[in-house]
Amino acid sequence: MRLPFVQVDAFADGPFTGNPAAVMMLPHWLPDAVLQGIAADNNLSETAFLVPSDGPVHFDLRWFTPTAEVAMCGHATLASGHVVLDALPDLQEVKFQTRQSGVLAVARAGAGYDLMLPVRAVERELTAAEAAPVAVALGGAPAQVFVRGQDYMVALFDSPDQVRALRPDRQAILALAPGIDMMLIATAPGEDTDVLSRVFVPGCGVDEDPVTGSAHAVLAPFWAARFGRNRFTAQQASTRGGRMLCQHLGDHVILTGQARTVIRGEYDLPDAALPG
Repeated sequence: MRLPFVQVDAFADGPFTGNPAAVMMLPHWLPDAVLQGIAADNNLSETAFLVPSDGPVHFDLRWFTPTAEVAMCGHATLASGHVVLDALPDLQEVKFQTRQSGVLAVARAGAGYDLMLPVRAVERELTAAEAAPVAVALGGAPAQVFVRGQDYMVALFDSPDQVRALRPDRQAILALAPGIDMMLIATAPGEDTDVLSRVFVPGCGVDEDPVTGSAHAVLAPFWAARFGRNRFTAQQASTRGGRMLCQHLGDHVILTGQARTVIRGEYDLPDAALPG
């Protein structure tokens, strides 16, 4: 079986920036083990799999890292929207049905795209004792640490230089929430953008994510409350880096960014990988 393969740099503001994602269109769903194997072969932060839908949305969408399926992935959704809208120039918006995050949408916005994601607001601040292991895990002491359940942790620093200087300990991050795929977000006020961040997800096989849409579904309400406004610019300070405009609009966020196709081809799936 030959499957179309497109690799896209999402939230890219120039060559060799943004977060690479593979987008693969399927005629129907393949077994989960096959999807996971393909994602491991691709070895990108995420591989997005799309299957055409007969319902009110255009496609069903799932995302896999090299080691696990995830509940929500922003950059691979932006990449998927880019691939579909690039192929269908008369379509202005594409909607995706997901298993755990509802309906997500990508719409044209000038030279880029608007990505709609559900809000993931933090729920409480950690005590000093609870936050101490976070400082060890990151290699730097945040001013405050906030959590949302066992899914997201936001470490707030005073300056962008502190965030850039972090040298995280992979095993210590994993120990913060044993058995849980915790996303650890380090953030501070920015310099040439309003906000700067770095994101670590070693539980999903991604030690540091280049640019993370789902993290900004957390950061949008977090910083909107501090700024007293619902619109701001953001930069993720990974090695590749990427930028976006964030808007907090009630129960959802709009992330505006660019995407560019860098590879087109086919993935040859051996018959031996398929059941029966």
